[in-house]
Amino acid sequence: VPNDSKIKTVKDLKGKRISTEAIGLVKRYLKKHGVKADVEFSWGATEVKAPELVDAIVDLTETGSSLRANNLRIVDTILTSTTRFIANKKSWKNAAKRAKLEQLKMLLTGALEAQRRVLLKCNAPEKTLEKVVKVMPALHAPTVNKLSGGDWYAVESVVEEKLVRDLIPQLTKNGATGIIELPLNKIIF
Repeated sequence: VPNDSKIKTVKDLKGKRISTEAIGLVKRYLKKHGVKADVEFSWGATEVKAPELVDAIVDLTETGSSLRANNLRIVDTILTSTTRFIANKKSWKNAAKRAKLEQLKMLLTGALEAQRRVLLKCNAPEKTLEKVVKVMPALHAPTVNKLSGGDWYAVESVVEEKLVRDLIPQLTKNGATGIIELPLNKIIF
């Protein structure tokens, strides 16, 4: 719902207009809570419909960034889900197909892992290198390479994206400069 909405609980949705791509799920949820509301199908971009077109939306969210960008807040969580990889039993028994399925699973898992992480790169002078490396989290250990023509080093590491906003000030405080944050496509463990 919009941040300034008077809707605080699911009961407050009584008689309201709700936009969603998951009509059946929303209707069952409302019925379970004894709430009658007008549920409309959304053809995408659901989060931009409130408050001008509807009173509330029901949408998928991972991080909530799209909700915040559209000045929306969560009233309740209808469903929490996880990603599953499901294979046909007959295909799973076939060694060649199973090998392909395992490869696909590895690549999909790598893509999912990469969504939560970024590559953080920076430079540090030799005199503060140890402090910068100590601050920098890593899967195993940060990568450190000497830069040509001086006493400077490049330090890079894969870090959780949620740590970056606190980590960058710590890195600069400890002597890091030229900090770059890059998105990742896959991380294979």
